[in-house]
Amino acid sequence: MLNWIDNFLNKTNMYRLVLYYLSALFAVAVIFSFLGILSYNPLSLILSALLIVITCFIANLIFSKFFEVPANSESIYITALILVLVITPAMSSGDISFMLWSSVLAMASKYIFAIKRKHIFNPAAIGLFSASLLTGYFATWWVGTLSMLPFVLIGGLLVAKKMIKSDLIVSFFAASLLTIVSLNFIRGFGILATTEKALFYSPLLFFAFVMITEPFTTPPTRTSRVIYGILTGFLFAPQVHIGSFYITPESALLIGNVFSYIVSPKGRLLLILKEKIQIAPDIYDFIFKSDRKLYFKPGQYLEWTMGHRKIDNRGNRRYFTVASSPTEDEIRMGVKFYPESSSFKKSLLLMKEGDKIMASQLAGEFVMPEDQNKKLVFIAGGIGVTPFRSMIKYLLDKGEKRSITFLYSNKTAADIVYKDIFDKAGTDLGIKTVYVNTDEKGMIDAKMIMEEVPDYKERVFYISGPHGMVISFENTLKNLGVKRGNIVTDFFPGFN
Repeated sequence: MLNWIDNFLNKTNMYRLVLYYLSALFAVAVIFSFLGILSYNPLSLILSALLIVITCFIANLIFSKFFEVPANSESIYITALILVLVITPAMSSGDISFMLWSSVLAMASKYIFAIKRKHIFNPAAIGLFSASLLTGYFATWWVGTLSMLPFVLIGGLLVAKKMIKSDLIVSFFAASLLTIVSLNFIRGFGILATTEKALFYSPLLFFAFVMITEPFTTPPTRTSRVIYGILTGFLFAPQVHIGSFYITPESALLIGNVFSYIVSPKGRLLLILKEKIQIAPDIYDFIFKSDRKLYFKPGQYLEWTMGHRKIDNRGNRRYFTVASSPTEDEIRMGVKFYPESSSFKKSLLLMKEGDKIMASQLAGEFVMPEDQNKKLVFIAGGIGVTPFRSMIKYLLDKGEKRSITFLYSNKTAADIVYKDIFDKAGTDLGIKTVYVNTDEKGMIDAKMIMEEVPDYKERVFYISGPHGMVISFENTLKNLGVKRGNIVTDFFPGFN
């Protein structure tokens, strides 16, 4: 069962998973309405959902055309379904007005409340907040009910596992629950009763799994995510107020978004293809010119968005490591293509000189330690080599020597890429690169690690490659006695 879940998560990108999750919650809500478990009229629930989804789609289409920014269909439907699950089904003209304004303003926020093409606020939250000011109606967050709880929890845990943002979710959850319990205790309410109400009869879990983890408004580093979670968690407590203004869940998130924007990389990049080079039988290097300088650390990644027709069920966004070094003027991306590539990769491969693509969401903590005296081991499988190309090229350009052993695995010698850089690093910096061609030498295993890296227990290991390979090496290193804190793995919240 666990293997099936892992395979499903590995084959499903982050946005598609969230879309499945929200769609499932809506389907459960409709069924529960028919059965009388939820008190809503099922027809009203379905018609309200259609109204919100259609309005979001049309509004986003208009704004994307006007601002000439590629639309992301998954993002549209995710925002729409969030609104469906937190706005009470329409019973009056006022309810309909609130739904319409929430939908239009949520879509508009992605383009209007944006600086350098980066939106500042969670679209659903700013839509709800702004519509409340205009209409006097508010979101009820009705998804936070006892009957919906098991489905919110199960799907939410899958989303959390996929995103690997436990630091953010746990910090938010702990801060909000502690604040709610503490403030109610001061007012004379029991701890158990307050905890039960917060967990079973509030949108706390839905907010933790869906709202606060929205990628575009989430800080990029672990420390900033924890602070973001604590700040938003404290404000989420319904007892928190500023004078006569009581903070709602959506306004709590908007305040947290401001903090996130301050500590996050600013803006999106408009990249123009300068050159496309085939560097292995199924690997290409894409070299882009940017409309502005990208400041990043070697090993970090970007989210790339391509506007193309006939988008398949894997969407039009992908996460790729920046393969270039911060010392280089161009932005380089190395991509492996498979026989059954997605529509995104097919469109990427068809790009010609002068074609454009958007990049944003610079993030990632797969970066070298600041302490240059720490001894390192790099382990790469296939296209997982790209972050190491960035790191080693950076060290070469800076003339910075570090004690590094690099184990680089491919099926055949023809699959090796960036060999010129790695060989030069061996000559100029003393970096030891071991090319492991599995057709000839077999797989990298514990024996090879002990032979090539005799002082392996003193080193920090960086592992990048297919998910299965990364997990396998983690287990191998733990069995060799390498401390968990000395194992750093690359992570992309979505498949490539």
